[in-house]
Amino acid sequence: MKTLGIIPARYASTRFPGKPLADILGKSMIRRVYEQASKSTGLAEVVVATDDERILQHVHDFGGRAILTSPVHQSGTDRCAEVLGELPAFDTVVNIQGDEPFIDPRQIDLLCTCFADPGTQLATLAKKISSTDELLNPNSPKVVLNHVSNAIYFSRAPIPYLRGQEQESWHLKHAYYKHIGIYGYRAEALKAITRLPVSPLEKAEALEQLRWIENGFPIRVAITELETLAVDTPEDLQRILVNLDIMKNI
Repeated sequence: MKTLGIIPARYASTRFPGKPLADILGKSMIRRVYEQASKSTGLAEVVVATDDERILQHVHDFGGRAILTSPVHQSGTDRCAEVLGELPAFDTVVNIQGDEPFIDPRQIDLLCTCFADPGTQLATLAKKISSTDELLNPNSPKVVLNHVSNAIYFSRAPIPYLRGQEQESWHLKHAYYKHIGIYGYRAEALKAITRLPVSPLEKAEALEQLRWIENGFPIRVAITELETLAVDTPEDLQRILVNLDIMKNI
């Protein structure tokens, strides 16, 4: 099985314009993501998918591979599908977030292992929630699993509702999981889900993976104990860099 790692990267960002090119201790954000992804043993190749010539040229300048994609894509999944159309020799694709410059390659490796099961069409990661703040944060989507580790539902709200229990203790009474936004797709499944229309649940929660569930595509979920550090705003980046321990070996 041959797996392609794709890093979607847009220049235009409402909260952080030019984010992929932001400097992080001497290297751009997109370069750090690319270099971390390239350490994964599960990926045969890594490519940046961008709609911006500046990002394309920058990746080429540091020796990486990048492909210019359409500016009209609504999601990284759509951008991945376009790249797969140009590089059809791959069996599976891993969609790596372009705003996680410190991603641990072991998370990518873990996601890749999901496809050892021939029945896995789509896969993602989750991490057990350990605090009330994390549980109640609507910017941190949660995922509910069934007994075979497939996703039942994703929500910005804490689900299930623990009746008769104080909300502050919910994460101590029940195993809640935070969704980690890295995705894996078999090639045919990726092509299929990008042809689906936007679904009602997707509109309600603003979570594209609900479209796949609504249309009957099971999503395998692997549990990681590793934390992710996404950069949505310049303030996020400054907070992350306060803890220089994360820069070890990166």
